[in-house]
Order: sequence, then C-alpha cells, then structure tokens
Amino acid sequence: MTGGDEAKGGGPDWAAAYERLKQLAAATEAASTADPAREAELLDERARSLARPLERHTQTGPLLELVHFRSGEQDYALETRFVLEVLRSPEQLIPLPGAPEPLRGLTLLHGEVLAVVELAPLFGRAAPTTHGPVLVVGPGRPELGLRADTVEEVRLLARDTLLAPPASLGARERTLVSGISREGIIVLEGEALLGDGRLFFDFSEERTA
Repeated sequence: MTGGDEAKGGGPDWAAAYERLKQLAAATEAASTADPAREAELLDERARSLARPLERHTQTGPLLELVHFRSGEQDYALETRFVLEVLRSPEQLIPLPGAPEPLRGLTLLHGEVLAVVELAPLFGRAAPTTHGPVLVVGPGRPELGLRADTVEEVRLLARDTLLAPPASLGARERTLVSGISREGIIVLEGEALLGDGRLFFDFSEERTA
C-alpha cells in the first residue's frame, strides 16, 4: 500500500513526513554551516549529558550501571551500554497523525531519521502527550529514541537486589523487564526492547513514495 493510500484510509502520511524531514535536514545543515561554534557547543552538551556522578553503594553481586528516567508517571532504568546520548532539547519532532500509538514522531539525528517512541503503550497505558528529553538507544548505533519526561541520573544497582516483575504484567511485557528495584523503578531489558517489533517502522524512500 502506498503512502497516498494510507493517508486516504486514515493511516500515517509517510510521504509528507519524509518531505518535512528533508526540510529539517536542509535547515540543520544550513544552521551548522553558518554557526560551527554552536554546533560544537551542542555536541559538547550531548557528550556531557551522561556524565553525572554515579551513586555508589556498598553492595554485593554484579552491578548494573543504569540511566534512570521517568516517563508517563512511571520510573524506568536502562543500562548505560544501550544509551548512546540524551537529547535534552530535540530540535524538532514531527508527529504522524494516524501512526501506531508507540510512535511519538520522527526526528533527525546526525542526518539520519530516528523514530521517537513511547514506552507506556507497551505496558498497557495511554501514551502521554507532554514533551521532554529523548534517550537515543541502540547496541552501538542509534536505533530508537525513547521519549522521557525527565532524565534523572546515572546510578549503580546490584542485579541481585532486583525484584521479579509483578504478576500483573502480561507475558510479552515481562520479557521487556529485567526486574523492579525496591524503589519501584522498572529496569528494562535492553536486548528485548531493541528486538520488539512494535517499536520499528519502515522509513524507506520506497515505503513513503
């Protein structure tokens, strides 16, 4: 089905979104060319975004280094090895009316299209409509952006202190959770999250034509 057919049927207008992304890319390139000092400043800010001091505790067992963030009235944490950077102020997020609920919108990261998604729908809750920072995640290169309300800190947590996921979670949701901290933070399973097909979308030129 073409982008035009989907638009008529109430689905996402992929062609329009792709055109807006091209315009954003051109504007971003022009801005960086005109002000290289500002570009360097932004890169430095992104590099510092994960450089907060770690909370160290006397604990036994393997330690997890986690980025703690809040989204949709729920606290989450994800291992830092999956978090490549934090966009404190995404330049532009392009929404797609009619898109699947987890897909918040599209943005550009270093000239590449990045899908920004919400975690709440994966756990059976409505997606919030607020804006906030975006965690860029992937095993070695950017694959997804996770929208957050706030990014709290980088912290250490002993794996053997995690509680089992609550029985109220369905089987699919439980695969996304390594455990729950005693403070009620959902520690996400990075590999499972990045392998969840609900968070990946086809943005190819052929798909949006």
